[in-house]
Formats: sequence, structure tokens, C-alpha cells
Amino acid sequence: MAGVISIDADSPVPPFEQVRTGLAQQMADRTLPVGARLPTVRALAADLGIAVNTVARAYRELEAAGLVETRGRAGTFVSAAGDQRLALARDAAAQYAATAHALGLGRAEALEIVSAALR
Repeated sequence: MAGVISIDADSPVPPFEQVRTGLAQQMADRTLPVGARLPTVRALAADLGIAVNTVARAYRELEAAGLVETRGRAGTFVSAAGDQRLALARDAAAQYAATAHALGLGRAEALEIVSAALR
């Protein structure tokens, strides 16, 4: 897992956010499928060479977003609910892309509209 997630110490993005987005991306592309057990906070922190609290914060934020669930001492797992949310988002994105294409919008213009809507 640590080989897939890398922490850039020179990045303006905080390390917890780099861990969170790295794991979320793996969930989105199904590298981490529903039900997959994540490494313990301590193990991932050791693998990445970062503080335990940094990984713990990333896990808390993933749990708050519904992407993972913690099952006490059993560990932290990729949540089916999070997968459903991603599936719904992908469907909505596909519908938007089809609509934008039908309206003759270019990629840059369509992405600009999405960026404005997310602000």
C-alpha cells in the first residue's frame, strides 16, 4: 500500500490530505475494492514515514465521508456505502458529460462549469 501512496514533503498539500486523497483514489479506481481491509494506522504511518496522528486524521476524514468504516479492533475497511456514493457520482458525471456534449460544449468549458458549481 505504501508503494502506491507517496508523501511529498515539499508539497503545499498537508500529509494527511495526501494520504486521504491517495486512498480515496485507490477506492475510486477499485485498487482498494469494497471490503478491503486498510493497514492499521500505525503500520501505514511507519510505511510512509509519517506521524501516526497524520494517518489517523486521514482515516477519520475518510470515515466521515462514508468511504471507510471502522469495526473496532477488527480494523478499518472500504465501505460499500462509499462505493455506492462513488457510483452515483460517476453516473451523474456521465449524464453531465452527455448533456455538455449534446450542447456542443468543449471539455474546458464543461470542466469550468463543474468547477464553478463545486465552489
